[in-house]
Amino acid sequence: MINPLLETFNTTHQVPPFNEIKEEHYLPAFKQLIKDAKHGIEDIANSNEQESFENTIEAMEMVGKQLNVVSHVFFNLNHAETNEEIQGIAREVSPLLTEYSNDIWLNPKLFARVKAVNDHFDEGAYSKEQIKLLQDTYKAFVRKGALLKGDAQVRYREITNKLAKLSLKFGENLLAETNDYNLHIIDEAQLSGLPQGLKDAAAEVAKGMDKEGWVFTLQFPSYVPFMKYASDRTLRKEMFMAYSNRGNNANKHDNNDIIKQLVSLRYEKAQLLGYNTHADYVLEEHMAVDPKTVNAFLNELLEASIGFGRSDVKAVEEFAQSLGFEGPLQRWDYPYYSEQLKADKYGLDDEATRPYFELEKVETGIFSLATGLYGLSFKPNNSAPVYHDEVRVYDVYDGDGQFLSVFYVDYFPRNTKQGGAWMTSFREQYKTSKEDVRPHVSIVCNFTRPVGDKPSLLTFNEVKTFLHEFGHALHGMLSKVSYESLSGTNVYRDFVELPSQIMENWATQKQWLQDVGVHYKTGELIPDEMINSIIESDNYQSGYATVRQLSFGLNDMAWHSLDKTFNGEVCDFEKQAMSATELFPEVEGTVFSTGFSHIFDGGYAAGYYGYKWAEVLDADAFDSFLGKGIYDKETAKRFRESILEKGGTEHPMELYKRFKGQEPSIEPLLKRSGLKK
Repeated sequence: MINPLLETFNTTHQVPPFNEIKEEHYLPAFKQLIKDAKHGIEDIANSNEQESFENTIEAMEMVGKQLNVVSHVFFNLNHAETNEEIQGIAREVSPLLTEYSNDIWLNPKLFARVKAVNDHFDEGAYSKEQIKLLQDTYKAFVRKGALLKGDAQVRYREITNKLAKLSLKFGENLLAETNDYNLHIIDEAQLSGLPQGLKDAAAEVAKGMDKEGWVFTLQFPSYVPFMKYASDRTLRKEMFMAYSNRGNNANKHDNNDIIKQLVSLRYEKAQLLGYNTHADYVLEEHMAVDPKTVNAFLNELLEASIGFGRSDVKAVEEFAQSLGFEGPLQRWDYPYYSEQLKADKYGLDDEATRPYFELEKVETGIFSLATGLYGLSFKPNNSAPVYHDEVRVYDVYDGDGQFLSVFYVDYFPRNTKQGGAWMTSFREQYKTSKEDVRPHVSIVCNFTRPVGDKPSLLTFNEVKTFLHEFGHALHGMLSKVSYESLSGTNVYRDFVELPSQIMENWATQKQWLQDVGVHYKTGELIPDEMINSIIESDNYQSGYATVRQLSFGLNDMAWHSLDKTFNGEVCDFEKQAMSATELFPEVEGTVFSTGFSHIFDGGYAAGYYGYKWAEVLDADAFDSFLGKGIYDKETAKRFRESILEKGGTEHPMELYKRFKGQEPSIEPLLKRSGLKK
């Protein structure tokens, strides 16, 4: 049997031949490519040549390129278009990849060569990028157990293997819990308050399930607007409880025990490697450096925002009471009355703006923004194979006509796709002696679906999400470095959100909104009055939103600052961790952590604070655009050359100072968020 994953992809730009790849190809391909890569590593480790940067560090970079591609393809599909067979393969493959990784980092001969290069390296003879690659490689060996001996090394292998399996299982459980629940409504009276578009979408879901009436799910385009608009408080509570208990239902998809194992094993791993906690281990490779810095940062922001947060919630509660609401405001009441207060205060809500944000027009507007700032052009590639017929592909070119990247977009929710939105790559950028290997970048979202002859119409928050993920995509597409491990988004976790979050700023700029906002039926440009309302309402409930985000960061830091094995109850632990941010009465029986995929099935463990950290950077950076004009090409050129093209080739603060001329200030963020009087 010919296995396309073991062949050079005979496609334009060598994109994955999804039309040829079958589930049965993955496991044989992984086994063969891991075997080949191990041989490559052994050749380097056992070489009789005098160790050098070229024959050791650079040689390691070139090992396993096809394995990297197949891994990207497979695990991206496991998130965006999975099934039971793919999940089963993932459970089998993940330990193999962990073992392969350990065989590299725990190889004493290989480490001896790397150490010899590191100890006798003449920095004057090499570029900054080469120096960074050597430093990162040596540090990676140390951080991944190269100095461990005997039983400690054996235990390290056991821990990393278990951690890989547990993270996979956490994600599988969360997807299953999301898919297993639906709210089936037959009585139309229970739809009171819901916009017609949401009802139409729910009717389509019901039809697809051969049911009468309407079906609402826990996927974002269904759950979020339901909570904002459903007049029936009992149903809002039911939806809230279902969403807030994902992974906490004492069934086969329960995540409580998985969390206990994950945090305990992460702590034990950190101890083995000589760190006090997992947070100490992780933050060594972040801009924030250590837990003390992170906690001081989070608490500084909490002190600045908690009063505003309380005022925001009080304002919503008082408004609800003016409408006849009685009793304390609960979590399932807040979105509903908050949206009504917003409409009352600004004459604006998500449903009023939605007709002006047709997905196709927003996409065109975002592409045009990239053209205006960076000279990029996006050409549809209808011949590229895709993993689902909803996926679209573009070829991206620079202003001089040079090919830059393949760009995949996957917009709509499916039962086979995890929730949320993310950017990923099927291939990352790097250079060989013969060519600049260009990346294959993808953004995956869960936007509102088209219904019947009505196109996909986005909420304003979905527009910002699109801009956010597109910013990550630019970071990958514009990469201009030599080594794959330093390219694109391979940067410190608290820096990686700068290119994404800075893009969100254009969503509240009148010039850009005028370019993108067109009524899908009438062709009418978005009215100035609505634009002004969007801009004026940008800080609406920003105190509450900031406190909520900080609660996630504090939860994350608490879990990963544990200095002992965890044997308690997840719900009790997180309650204490998030208590300083509490703005509502406690809801018994709900748990946030069992659905916190960012830190238990993602790369944000001890790093979730990075979203707020990067907000400081993006607000400060966008000030440069505001000073010169939001389409200023010189500022954009400096941002591209200083940050977007550089990947992880230098310390992020050095890259930022090269763009800005100085270190960032927190003042622009406080001003933008309305948190400074």
